[in-house]
Amino acid sequence: MPANLHLTLKFLGAVPEARIDSVAGALSEASLGARPFEARIRGLGAFPSAGRPRVIWAGVTEGAREMIELARCVDVALAALGFPRDERPFSPHVTLGRVRQPGRNPALSDALGSATAREFGQMRVPSASLMRSELGPRGARYTELATVRLGYSV
Repeated sequence: MPANLHLTLKFLGAVPEARIDSVAGALSEASLGARPFEARIRGLGAFPSAGRPRVIWAGVTEGAREMIELARCVDVALAALGFPRDERPFSPHVTLGRVRQPGRNPALSDALGSATAREFGQMRVPSASLMRSELGPRGARYTELATVRLGYSV
């Protein structure tokens, strides 16, 4: 998968450097019950909606159940550290990019609508990573801070 594409389990926002180790520990704890799985990437969509896209994504079909459960475990483990629980239901997806000028864009909305069933492929998901995201004028830059193999303790 190209460097900036990722499967997001939970967005934390700004996390102080002093808390990174405890967050990585929670990720490790959350991944113990998970096993590596296959994820099939299919269809395009946008958050908050195709009519007003801010983030463009490709959906996860096969592997969605495993991602939903892993995201739930991560949410619970991080709640124990004081991070707020997610209020919206988790939607398994690959983040493709952000829209530079959010708002109504009929051409983009039409393109998203015509690709709701497009097949993009399959990937193996053997691990989960804690990532730092830094937004800049050329888009986001991601740095891996910790990685845990699914089903194993660190």
